Amino acid sequence: MNGIIKEILLAETASGSLHSVSAVEIKAGKGIVGDRYYSTQGTFSEALKDLPDFEITLIEQEQIDSFNDKTNLDYSGVDFRRNIVTKDIRLNELVGKEFSIGQARLRGIRLCEPCTHLSKLIGPEVLQYMVHKAGLRAQILVSGDIRIADIIKVE
Repeated sequence: MNGIIKEILLAETASGSLHSVSAVEIKAGKGIVGDRYYSTQGTFSEALKDLPDFEITLIEQEQIDSFNDKTNLDYSGVDFRRNIVTKDIRLNELVGKEFSIGQARLRGIRLCEPCTHLSKLIGPEVLQYMVHKAGLRAQILVSGDIRIADIIKVE
């Protein structure tokens, strides 16, 4: 089971707009260089600061597409506020597993469920249609650079 990185998204502050980049450096125990959680500026930075699952988040493009089909809306990865948009991989199956992206090595920690903050941004439909589908929180085990179109390899 391998997938691919479709998009890499960062925001410098908790309420800041996400922007797409072609490559990033990710650091073990810290997160994505340049992202809000790396600099402890994220919405949940205080609550997650001692947990390994604040470092990087991923979401499947297929789940975003399914949400849009069910709701007749047109949201993108930017709107769901996850760092990595993937294609062709079931992220739920990576909870508790190690995987690599480019030079980096990660471990899936837990599902990244929709929250009231996301519901306020997208709408109440996110709580109805995205439970167990809104992504994966992962820990960075080995630092490295990752790029759009990198393969996600499950060990």
